[in-house]
Amino acid sequence: MRTFSHRFRVKASLNQVTAFHSDTRALKMLTPPPMIVSFNNVEPLSEGSLSDFTIWLGPIPIRWVAEHQDIHQCGFRDIQVRGPFQVWEHTHTFTPLTENYTEVLDEIQGEPSRHLFQGILSRFMWLNLPFLFGYRAWRTKRALE
Repeated sequence: MRTFSHRFRVKASLNQVTAFHSDTRALKMLTPPPMIVSFNNVEPLSEGSLSDFTIWLGPIPIRWVAEHQDIHQCGFRDIQVRGPFQVWEHTHTFTPLTENYTEVLDEIQGEPSRHLFQGILSRFMWLNLPFLFGYRAWRTKRALE
């Protein structure tokens, strides 16, 4: 199993960070160009809720369905139930540092698909996680600070 983690601090309260990540529009905002996200069905963040969307990597559509689990004030998990990975579990953890600063930690456990095309695609996506989460940190700070 592969692991990836990324952390950053944002000048925002825990409540602001939690509300931002609970907003169904956040995923689109946190997706860097040239990726385009089309939402098929995104349920409000709650235990067992699903986010069903298509990520376009240029002309390539990638259907992704994630189930949300362990929802609480300090984070949540999303587990891929359909997508390019054999296994994908993303844990979001929000830790208040002060009243006005929060640390955001993203931890991912993943396994590329065993299928040829999906395997190539999931490995490519994994290699781009540092860029993706660097962009997400920048956009989160820009939105909240």
